[in-house]
Amino acid sequence: MLPVAAAEAIIFDLVPACDRLTDDPNSIGKNPPVEIVDLLASAGRILAAPVTGKLDFPHWDNSAMDGYAVHYADVEHCSPQQPVVLKVVEEIPAGKVPQVVVQRGEAARIFTGSMIPEGADAIVIQETTQQDEGDNPLEHSIWILEAPNSRDFIRHKGDFYQAGANLLEAGIKISAPEVAILAAVQCTQIPVYRPVKVAILSTGDELVIPDQVLQLGQIVDSNQYALAALVQQAGAIPIRLGIIPDRPDLLREAIAKAVAEADIVLSTGGVSVGDYDYIDRLLTELGAMIHVKSVAIKPGKPLTVATFAGEPKAVIYFGIPGNPASALVSFWRFVQPVIKKMSGLADDWQPRWVEAHTQQNLRADGLRESYLWGRVHLYEGQYQFTPAGGSHSSGNLINLSQTNALAVVAIGTTLIPAGASVRVLLTQN
Repeated sequence: MLPVAAAEAIIFDLVPACDRLTDDPNSIGKNPPVEIVDLLASAGRILAAPVTGKLDFPHWDNSAMDGYAVHYADVEHCSPQQPVVLKVVEEIPAGKVPQVVVQRGEAARIFTGSMIPEGADAIVIQETTQQDEGDNPLEHSIWILEAPNSRDFIRHKGDFYQAGANLLEAGIKISAPEVAILAAVQCTQIPVYRPVKVAILSTGDELVIPDQVLQLGQIVDSNQYALAALVQQAGAIPIRLGIIPDRPDLLREAIAKAVAEADIVLSTGGVSVGDYDYIDRLLTELGAMIHVKSVAIKPGKPLTVATFAGEPKAVIYFGIPGNPASALVSFWRFVQPVIKKMSGLADDWQPRWVEAHTQQNLRADGLRESYLWGRVHLYEGQYQFTPAGGSHSSGNLINLSQTNALAVVAIGTTLIPAGASVRVLLTQN
């Protein structure tokens, strides 16, 4: 059995990082094909090329507040006891180009986002002013009661971004802020990486679909649905290939179909050492290179990881255990990061670890690296982990509900007492 860290290194190295993507068709995770999508369709996708802007941000000097644009030298010494009186010569709503050069002794009424008029170099906010009631707004005077700091409340051209520099880098996930930025630079056709396709198949004569009447000895194939949901949450496209009976000819055909259609294949069951566990033998017969056969992890020890080289793409194969908890733990620990890395993410694809305080005793047999599922939350700046109630059996699907973290008990450790620190893997994207 491979230690978990060694298995992780082997698996993650099967997919090159973005700066090592290659056009070699035999390379897992080669630079994926690029699609051009509309702006609103880009949310949740991975940006495939850097984006630059042709304009500075802000595009021009503008006011950050409602108030008056003035010469700082006119108002730097004013106070409620010694106010300064300025003549208002223009009103500048947002979107209007100033028409007047502000001279000494003058002010322009200005609003948030409005262009700073020529001659002005300071903004006096309206809360520190007083104006004559009933006067024509373009012919009255304004009393300045408080001196602003020099250049306060002015957003200067290029303060946030200068034209020509990279605005968004390739390899990032596009979310609402990035959509806003793309809209602001008038980029409406967005280059994104094609989503990863993940084929999912379940093996076993005992499995049935959820709406089928159960017979004695049969169980519902929950893995197919759980894994499809997890694949979709990771930003990939699940291809559900259904239940495959424990017959080598049918399994061989299903694996070949999955490899032809997908970038990643997930199969559950058939990877242990039983008489009906055919996956490893069939992978070898089909020309796959097996990199991992078992890992010192609980649950999830029987884990097969293989690669298929070929045109027009290479494929990575995960044969994970059929027990529900084992299947999900294997996905969260090894598969989810691979999907995110293969999707083109330049960073943030790695497993997310935090240190937490356990609210209850955590027990393990100490023989393998054990993963106990439960929930983590922040309390007064510290992560707190509460294990799921009941048995942490690999077949116990029921208490996986609301899981968002896995606490790790190292090999050789049988007890982590309540209140102690524990390393926790966050399972949610």
